[in-house]
Amino acid sequence: MDNLVSVIIPNFNGGNTLGKCLEAALTSRYDNFEVIVVDDDSQDNSLAVIAQYPCRLVRLAQHGGAAVARNKGAEQARGNTFFFTDADCLMRDDTLALAAGSLASAGPGAIVGGTYTVAPYDRRFCSRFQSAFINYFEAKQAPAADYLATHALAVKAHLFRNHHGFAEDLLPILEDVEFSHRLRRAGCRLIMNPAIQVQHIFEYSLFRSLRNAFVKSKYWTCYAIANRDLLADSGTASVELKINVCAWSLSGLLLLSYAMGGEVSLLAAMPWILAFNLYVNRGLLLAFQRAEGLGFAVLATVYYLLLYPVAVVAGALTGTVLYLRNLAQSGGQR
Repeated sequence: MDNLVSVIIPNFNGGNTLGKCLEAALTSRYDNFEVIVVDDDSQDNSLAVIAQYPCRLVRLAQHGGAAVARNKGAEQARGNTFFFTDADCLMRDDTLALAAGSLASAGPGAIVGGTYTVAPYDRRFCSRFQSAFINYFEAKQAPAADYLATHALAVKAHLFRNHHGFAEDLLPILEDVEFSHRLRRAGCRLIMNPAIQVQHIFEYSLFRSLRNAFVKSKYWTCYAIANRDLLADSGTASVELKINVCAWSLSGLLLLSYAMGGEVSLLAAMPWILAFNLYVNRGLLLAFQRAEGLGFAVLATVYYLLLYPVAVVAGALTGTVLYLRNLAQSGGQR
């Protein structure tokens, strides 16, 4: 059907957020769309929630993961445009119109992505940090992008199918990154439009925030080493974050050396390291201030400089081990 947009939402045990997601999707001001929920063998109340809304349900007999669920939804979709989002994301009433319009104006061979709103649905500190953090890094190079995330991704149906959808044999996450990179190598253009936004329901405690950073860092490191782009400025895996992690690690080594040897001169470099790190990350720190004011910016900066790198470093080390293990299992064929 001409101009029909198929909204494809994978769901696995997302009953707590799925109702809000569907309610937001179905209030879109775009006048020609369908909503497809692919339930990935949920064990919670997801099916009961889905039954309350006028959407199409695709049920998977066994859990296959987000990439499988998205591909199954695409198989059943009738639209000539696919819009992918997640079961914990709330589309705005203009999201589909902006996505469809951006994709149409981009011309053939383009895929279009959006980002999170600056403010998340919930008001927990770590949720507010995460939403502002992702919004800034995903949007900072717009309209250019190294990848487009599946929380807000629009692609023509024929392009998606011609390139065989999302890789189902990849790591548990990052199928959108692999998809973006694969299409770019095939000559497609990646276009980021920061006006295309969804509001995320994080509900992040400190533990959940650090766990998320660890998991993302783990799999991103494994993927990036395999693809030889570990140092790339890639969305949330930004140069700024990598410098922040290096500054944290170097400062930690200097403190450890001082503790072991008592040489005060070792600490002389630390103010310079901090100053350089703050300068490099000034855009993010200003984004924190614009998002929530000075008080939040101060707390978010302390969290970003002191605690967040702990999880990222731990994840990177674990990801390196995972890559080496996978390499050994494949006989070194990388």
